[in-house]
Amino acid sequence: MTAAGSGAAAQVTGLILAGGQGRRMGGVDKGLVDFGGESLTARVLARLRPQVGTVLINANRHADRYAALGCPVIPDALGDYPGPLAGMAAGLAAAQTEWLLTVPCDSPLLPADLCARLLDAALAEDAEIAIATDGARAHPVFALLRRSLAGSLEAFLAGDERKILRWMGRHRLIEVSFADCPRRFVNVNTPAELAALVDRMAQDPDGG
Repeated sequence: MTAAGSGAAAQVTGLILAGGQGRRMGGVDKGLVDFGGESLTARVLARLRPQVGTVLINANRHADRYAALGCPVIPDALGDYPGPLAGMAAGLAAAQTEWLLTVPCDSPLLPADLCARLLDAALAEDAEIAIATDGARAHPVFALLRRSLAGSLEAFLAGDERKILRWMGRHRLIEVSFADCPRRFVNVNTPAELAALVDRMAQDPDGG
C-alpha cells in the first residue's frame, strides 16, 4: 500500500512556493498569472490539495489574492526575495506535521502521486529529504522535507547561503525518479513558455 493509501499523507503539509520576483516574466507576480482562466497557483493547488493534509502558500505580494484560494499565506522571514530556500524555511516554521512537501507555483502539471512516491521512498530509506528527478535532472524545489530540519535551514540562511542543493546535501538526501512522467515537471518562467504550455494543453488537456 502506498503512503497516500495508508493515510500517511495526512501527516504532510503542502507548500506552494509563490514568493519570487518573477523577473523573467517581466516582474509580475508569477503565481497569479492567468493560465486557462485560472491562476497558475490555483492550477497547482488543484493538483496538490488531494495529496496532502493541508496546504500553505508562500507569497510575498498580493497576500489577499492568494488567501482567496482558501489556504493560509505565509511570507518569507527574510527580505529582498532571497529565493526558494527562504520559502521552504517559512513553511517548515509554519507546518504542524512531520513532513513538508514543497512545489513551485509555476508547474501546473505536477504529478498526482508526487507526495505518495516521495514519502514512500523517504520512509523506506530513512531519508530527511526526498527530491524528484525526471530522469535527466533533479528538481529540488519538488521536495519532501522533515520538519525537524527547520533549525538547520534557518542557520544556513543566516550565514547568507542560498544554494538549495548545498544545504540539502548536508542531510540524508535521496532522489526519487519520475522518469515515467518527465513532462509533469514543465515550468513556466517566461511569457513564451506560458504561451507554449497553453498551446500544448489545447492539444492535450491532461498535458502529461
